[in-house]
Amino acid sequence: MNRFASLNRSLSSSSRYGKRNHSLALLPLALSHDYVSALRESKCASWHYYHTNTSKGIQPQITPPPPDGLAKGHGSPAVSREDQPGAEGLPVAPAGSLSTPHSRNRDRIKEAKPFSDFLTDTFNRQHDYLRISVTERCNLRCLYCMPEAGVPLSPPRNILTTPEIVLLSSLFVSQGVTKIRLTGGEPTVRSDIVPLMQQIGALRSRGLRELCITTNGISLHRKLDAMVDAGLTGINLSLDTLDPLQFQIMTRRKGFDAVQRSIDRVLAINHASQQETGMPKLKLKINCVVIRGVNDREILPFVELTRSHNLEVRFIEYMPFDGNRWNKAKMLSYADMLDIIRRVHPDVHAVRGHANDTSKTWQVPGHVGRLGFITSMTHNFCGSCNRLRITSDGNLKVCLFGNAEVSLRDVLRQANSGDPIDDNALKALRKAASLTTAQNGSASSTELQALSAIENQLLHVIGQAVRRKKEKHAGIGELEHIKNRPMILIGG
Repeated sequence: MNRFASLNRSLSSSSRYGKRNHSLALLPLALSHDYVSALRESKCASWHYYHTNTSKGIQPQITPPPPDGLAKGHGSPAVSREDQPGAEGLPVAPAGSLSTPHSRNRDRIKEAKPFSDFLTDTFNRQHDYLRISVTERCNLRCLYCMPEAGVPLSPPRNILTTPEIVLLSSLFVSQGVTKIRLTGGEPTVRSDIVPLMQQIGALRSRGLRELCITTNGISLHRKLDAMVDAGLTGINLSLDTLDPLQFQIMTRRKGFDAVQRSIDRVLAINHASQQETGMPKLKLKINCVVIRGVNDREILPFVELTRSHNLEVRFIEYMPFDGNRWNKAKMLSYADMLDIIRRVHPDVHAVRGHANDTSKTWQVPGHVGRLGFITSMTHNFCGSCNRLRITSDGNLKVCLFGNAEVSLRDVLRQANSGDPIDDNALKALRKAASLTTAQNGSASSTELQALSAIENQLLHVIGQAVRRKKEKHAGIGELEHIKNRPMILIGG
């Protein structure tokens, strides 16, 4: 069932639009995600409880105690499906209880551990979202991302190994990170991307909630099912045009049909999941960087994708990065994009998103999907930023637009005399740790003491970098002059 392809064909022919306990035994840090999840749910529980159910005509209420003489479940008066516990997602307190979602989460907060100081900056922003670039390589050459001649690639030795990525992921999850996104380059070109995702996906038992990927979709359809089995929960797919010829111009490569196959496969998986469980298995977002005079005429066709598909199309303001020849005249602002949409859909309206969303969320009445606007240039989201980035060569960036970086790779590799930590090195380190523990139950060996010191040093380096994070990034006039990596070497 080629839903996306059939929709694209109709658009192309339309004259209207035109074209815990880490995998490494040496990181024994206490988990703190319970506190984070409890705090979040406490803040949103009352709103979600009311709006979820009043939108269905259900008035939320506390279940009263049963009448005297009636045992629970026996002799109770008939109730409608909406009144039953769990029906339509309605949270119902146990009979005789005054517990509410708010009070239950308040109790959880009292019992949970506080969020890690290492991931909290001086403006009290808690960074629970980690983006990891797993490669510098890409099979496209998008205009806004990579210079036409490409970029000098780091020596293979400088790129984080799979064990190193997993170790860092585990460390961050232990401190409260609940969402990890793998980026690139193009992450699907990494040969061991699926085994890597399997190991990171295993961190769900330690507090990780979401494992996502940002991809151009060229190779995704070949690996998607295995990724889903590994724990993939969300996909951001970069697609800046629905026209195959324009795709070739903007990416300097062919591949539009392959991207279609990937989107069709995601939609098919979600359709099957919706039929079986009532919920899509994957969150699908299509990212479109809008460049004035290049693809701005395709805003309305992209809006049409949301008519019958449960996905979010996100329009991104064109941003300056090294080598992409940015200038303000090429940037189409959020307000300009919205004006274009309102000419055809005057009733498009804003909808509530999540507290740390980078995008402003809108919806056209009657459309299944939603629209998002990433407004980094005209309306920054710095005040609620909860993101940290690790580049493929192991540097921590606390701000997408900042040029300050610190190396986590070099600190981590001190455990292996400065050499990359591959699978064999990791086994040796684990063996040293487990042998010492088995012999005397303490961390007295030279190896284990060194590893513990490196763990502490990593947290110190991370904490110092996070605390240096600025309140907000520079304005438009300054950003274009700041020396930064090309987007391809950051990972977005």
